[in-house]
Amino acid sequence: MTTEYTDRPPTHAANTSPAPSGGPERLFCLDGRRAVVIGAGSGIGAASARALAAHGAAVVCADVDVAAATTTATAIGGEPYLLDLLDREAVRAAPAALGEVDVLVFTPATNVRRRLVDYSDAEFDGIVDLNLRAPFDLLRAFGGPMAARGRGSIIGVSSIRAVTVEPGQGIYSATKAGLVALLRTAAAELGPLGVRVNALAPGVVESPMTTWVPSGSVRYDAYAAKTALGRWAQPEEMAGAVVFLASDASSYVTGSMLTVDGGWTAVDGRYEPPE
Repeated sequence: MTTEYTDRPPTHAANTSPAPSGGPERLFCLDGRRAVVIGAGSGIGAASARALAAHGAAVVCADVDVAAATTTATAIGGEPYLLDLLDREAVRAAPAALGEVDVLVFTPATNVRRRLVDYSDAEFDGIVDLNLRAPFDLLRAFGGPMAARGRGSIIGVSSIRAVTVEPGQGIYSATKAGLVALLRTAAAELGPLGVRVNALAPGVVESPMTTWVPSGSVRYDAYAAKTALGRWAQPEEMAGAVVFLASDASSYVTGSMLTVDGGWTAVDGRYEPPE
């Protein structure tokens, strides 16, 4: 069987995304840019929306919980937008409804903690649909219009679980690793057309997704001890990385996984010298 590729970019396409022309003081400036943050109702998404707006972007706060999105949007002078990532028609329709988008950030994910042999088919499908299939739909929906305009930055939130696993989180880890591969492929395909695509890989972050680990519990403290900084992160500590990847400060960064984990993946065990 022969595979034909009919969508190769034109040979001159590499010239469509020039280096930034402003001075260093404008590297993080997002004035005049329109950003869509999916998952802006809470956690890393809300923190990202606030940070992007603070640096000058006009921000659309999208979430399946439109009330939460509205709260974020109201606080930053943004625009709320109802979007259910499991509704594929809604995802396909979003770019036309939102107009030109310069920055796309998406954070939603789900997890079920079980041994691999104990997962049900429905649980597997639910994790894959939100964590991997939905990002694929987003890349198709927003990547094309960005490429047509010759510019854009797409930032997908993965996890350190893409590279380091934990028993009971196998399917989550698999989808996060798959997301990194998907984003890197998009970076390779869309880069010649002026679109940068990167992954953000947080470590342990206090957010709605991690409320199952109570502060001060044995598990909470064990996770904190795994990091070089000895603590969990706050959602706001991911926002700087998002602004970096959205802005001209990262104009030559694409296909990367930016790890923001307090040193978790750098620390292999811990040695405490005797007194």
